Amino acid sequence: MTVLPDDGFPLAAEFPDASHEQWQRLVAGVLRKSGKDVPDAAAEDMLSTPLEDGLRTRPLYTAETAGGGSGAGPAGFPGFAPFVRGGTPQGGAVSGWDVRQRHERPDPVRTNAAVLADLENGVSSLWLSVGPRAIPVTGLATALEGVLLDLAPVVLDAGAGFEPAARELLRLLDEREVTAAAGGNLGADPLGTAARTGAYEEVAGHTEAAVDLARLCHGTRPGLRALTVDALPHHEAGGSAAQELGCSLATGVALLRALTGAGLPVAAALGQLEFRYAATADQFLTIAKLRAARRVWARVAEVCGAPAAGAQRQHAVTSSVMMTRRDPWVNMLRTTVASLAAGVGGADAVTVLPFDHAIGLPDDFARRIARNTSTILLEESHVGRVIDPAGGSWYVERLTDELAHAAWEWFQEIERAGGQLAALRGGLVAERIGAAWERRREDIARRREPVTGVSEYPLLDQAAVERDPAPEAPGGGLPRVRRDEAFEALRARSDAHLAATGSRPRVFLAALGPAAAHSARAGFASQLFRAGGIEPVHDPVSVDAVSVADAFRASGAAVACLCSSDALYADQAAPVAGALRAAGAGWVVLAGRPGELRDTYTRAGVDAFVAAGGDAVAVLTSALDRMGVA
Repeated sequence: MTVLPDDGFPLAAEFPDASHEQWQRLVAGVLRKSGKDVPDAAAEDMLSTPLEDGLRTRPLYTAETAGGGSGAGPAGFPGFAPFVRGGTPQGGAVSGWDVRQRHERPDPVRTNAAVLADLENGVSSLWLSVGPRAIPVTGLATALEGVLLDLAPVVLDAGAGFEPAARELLRLLDEREVTAAAGGNLGADPLGTAARTGAYEEVAGHTEAAVDLARLCHGTRPGLRALTVDALPHHEAGGSAAQELGCSLATGVALLRALTGAGLPVAAALGQLEFRYAATADQFLTIAKLRAARRVWARVAEVCGAPAAGAQRQHAVTSSVMMTRRDPWVNMLRTTVASLAAGVGGADAVTVLPFDHAIGLPDDFARRIARNTSTILLEESHVGRVIDPAGGSWYVERLTDELAHAAWEWFQEIERAGGQLAALRGGLVAERIGAAWERRREDIARRREPVTGVSEYPLLDQAAVERDPAPEAPGGGLPRVRRDEAFEALRARSDAHLAATGSRPRVFLAALGPAAAHSARAGFASQLFRAGGIEPVHDPVSVDAVSVADAFRASGAAVACLCSSDALYADQAAPVAGALRAAGAGWVVLAGRPGELRDTYTRAGVDAFVAAGGDAVAVLTSALDRMGVA
């Protein structure tokens, strides 16, 4: 019988230490078995995943490659510069993060009912969209009727109309004798508004008004902030994580210059800013982004001479770019992962957008699910009880470090261009963000970045979700993009065809040979065409050159897709394609890569080839065009 030593259970005591080089050698051996002859040292690169901003996710991280350190190393401790591990010593361990719900319904009475329901069921602060297209300034008192403003902070989002909205909120605070409104924000955001609207000539006047509000808050309203550094316009235009951070840095620095130039001490000026970032379903990138944001802003505060005041106040909002209009229920899963990442990343406040956000104004059920997402993470999963739970992870520390450097480089480039306003006005920001989005759009079109329920596993027969229309967002500046937009345009064409004819456009799947030979490619083709709103018809299960013509005519389709193995293609693809063209198929595609037989298949009547990594949007657009679908 083995007796364990008193000092613990040495699980690995009998095993020899392994080296990084030994692991690389084993990986290279596995890759060679799959036909990839790579040197041992290059094997790790083969398994790396490219990210935006020139970053890469490697398959293995060690203490030597972490970059950010752990414990009291470069990442520091929570509540101390550089604030990577959190802006406060206690983090969310005491009360979790601030659960902040957004409201923008123009009817103040209905908004008030929704606000009270939220506050009674887990929401701790309110984010109100105010203006002609949203809650009117004159209706703010009605919308906040019954709200205890000393307990429930209010954050305004009024765009160019921030000054009258702020004055009205201040009037309500005075009227209700609320002296402390800690956590609230008047929402002045001159540069963010200009990024959305393109009204660069108004920035100077808006900045002056914002500075006046900041001085008022500093002097008479402790805990109430006046300004927001909103990075969402850059994220929603398709910007990468580093671009989002770099633009927020440049914006924050511009506002710091204005505030200190008006006489506010640096520490007081820093305390007037709240930063707003997007949280996406890329869990680790979101965690690293929020940690990196605190680090680079702490560096700004250090350079300005107030390192102790450099804790960045963060409001994370689940990304609208990732939200889909088709199969919107999947958005619940996306926002759950995003809000988890925001909380783990140390956001002070988290807004979960309702799953129907991309469709219109949310209903009661959607708002309930949104607020309960944070409640479950906080109360049932206990995410907030550990401060910086990702801290010390070699992957997260390395990604935080790399992202911080990439963001700082972009920030420096903006500063060399004359600052954020000059970079916006001169087109630098739009150009760089546009290029980043174009690269990402290409990945989405080729389904290298899958969108579940849209480009992958779409449901053609799902009933559309109807909602009241949301207020029109301001435009004229940076564009707003969505991951689903290209596929949504294809689905809209299919919907119009369904409304006009009573049926969707169809594609006939000409499956050759037994199921074992054609199932994989038939399944691939079925999902591909469904992503464009095209109904696949796979009946009969298998065809040949003799039976395919009758089967195609019976399908009601105008185009056809051959599906089988390479071996069967070599024997049957050419005669089957010829029979399909003779039967009236206006467009014939083959699922797979043709290799050396491309010319043979093309001469037989095959028009195109579809395979993983191909431009799905281009293929589906061509298919609808060939079918005459407007």
